[in-house]
Amino acid sequence: MTSWEVEALKRQIAEAAMGRRFLLQGGDCAEQFDECAADTITAKLKILLQMSVILVDGARKPVIRVGRMAGQYAKPRSDDTETRDGVTLPSYRGELVNGSAFSAEERALDPRRLLRAYERSALTLNFTRALVRGGFANLHHPENWDLDFAQHSPLAEEYRAIARRVSGSLEFMENVLGVHTAEMEWVDFFTSHEGLHLEYETAQTRQVPRRAGYYNLSTHFPWIGMRTCDPEGAHVEYFRGIRNPVAVKTGHTMTPDTLVRLMDVLHPENEPGRLTLIHRFGNRRIADCLPRLIDAARSTGKTVLWCCDPMHGNTQLTEDGTKTRHFDDVRGELEQAFAIHQSCGSFLGGVHIELTGEDVTECLGGARNLTSDDLRRAYRSEVDPRLNYEQALEIAMLIARMMR
Repeated sequence: MTSWEVEALKRQIAEAAMGRRFLLQGGDCAEQFDECAADTITAKLKILLQMSVILVDGARKPVIRVGRMAGQYAKPRSDDTETRDGVTLPSYRGELVNGSAFSAEERALDPRRLLRAYERSALTLNFTRALVRGGFANLHHPENWDLDFAQHSPLAEEYRAIARRVSGSLEFMENVLGVHTAEMEWVDFFTSHEGLHLEYETAQTRQVPRRAGYYNLSTHFPWIGMRTCDPEGAHVEYFRGIRNPVAVKTGHTMTPDTLVRLMDVLHPENEPGRLTLIHRFGNRRIADCLPRLIDAARSTGKTVLWCCDPMHGNTQLTEDGTKTRHFDDVRGELEQAFAIHQSCGSFLGGVHIELTGEDVTECLGGARNLTSDDLRRAYRSEVDPRLNYEQALEIAMLIARMMR
C-alpha cells in the first residue's frame, strides 16, 4: 500500500458520508492460502465490479469499491476450542494463525503463517492492481466481467441490460457531449480486512516521508470487530494511532454510551472520511437497535459514514448443524436499514457483504431458491457462509432499486 492510496480512499469515504458516493465493501469471510490464484482473484473482482455497475446505474452516484481481500486471513472465534467426536482442539482462527483441518498438527499455532499471509496478501494485491490498471476494469466494456458458469442465470440478462445502459451513457458523453472519459478506463479499487492480529498489523505500520502520523500499510481500510471494540482495549488504542480511514462493527450488544466513547477515541477531530460505522444487528433486531445508535452518533455532532452488514446478524444452523444464512433475512435487514436511516433523518451510505464470485451453495434462498439440501453441493467456506454470484447480483439490484 501507499499513503497516497490511503488518503485517496479517505477522501472518497468523506464524500460518501456527505451522500455523494456509495461504499460497496465485499469479499470472502476468510481468505485461504490455496485460493491465492488468478482465477479465484479474478472472479472476486468480477462480481464486485458487476455489483458496482448496478449500483452506479441505480444510485446515479460514484461507487467506492473495497474488497475484503489481500489480508483477510485472521478470524475471531467465540470459543477457544472445538470438540468433535470427543476430541477437543484449538479453534480455527484463520490461515494467519492455524489450519482449518481438524487435526492436532493443523490446529497448532504456527508463527510462520504470518510470513505466508504477508506473501499471499502481496501477491493478491499486485495481481489485482495489474488487472485494474491494465484495462480489465474498463467501464466501457463491462461484458468482460461475465462469469462463464453464470451465463444461464435468470439475472444475467438483467445485468447485461444495465451494463449496456452504462456503456451507452459513456458513449453519449464522449460522442455527443464531447466529454472525455479516459479516466473511466480503470476504476479505483481498495482493500480491507479486520485488524485483529495486532502483532501482524503493527509490523506493517510506519511513518512515511512528508506525511504526519503513522499508516497501516497492510491495507487501505482496516476495521475493528465486535469482539475487540472495547474503548479501553488494545485494538482501539492501536486504531487510534493510525491515519487510515477506519471502521467499527456495531451490534446489538453495543450501548449508545460505548459508541459515543468510541467516537471520542477514534474520531476526536471529526476528520472527514475518518470513521465508518458498520452495523450488523440481524433482521429481527435492527428495528430495536439501530435508531438509538443513530441518535447517539448524532449527539456527538460528528460526521460518520453509516454502512450495513446484513450478513453476520443473520447466521443460523440447519438441522444437521451446517452454518448458513437465508437470503430473505439479508434482504430484510437491508430494506429495514434504508427505511430506518431515512426515518431518523440519516442515510445509509454503504454495504458490507460476505460474497464470492464462485458458484457456491452456502446461503439459502435467492433467485434459485436454494434449500438446505442444496448446501451439500458446493459448500466451501471454512468459517461463515457467503452469498454466491446470483445472490450477490440480486442484492445489488435490490439496493439499486431502493436508492433509485
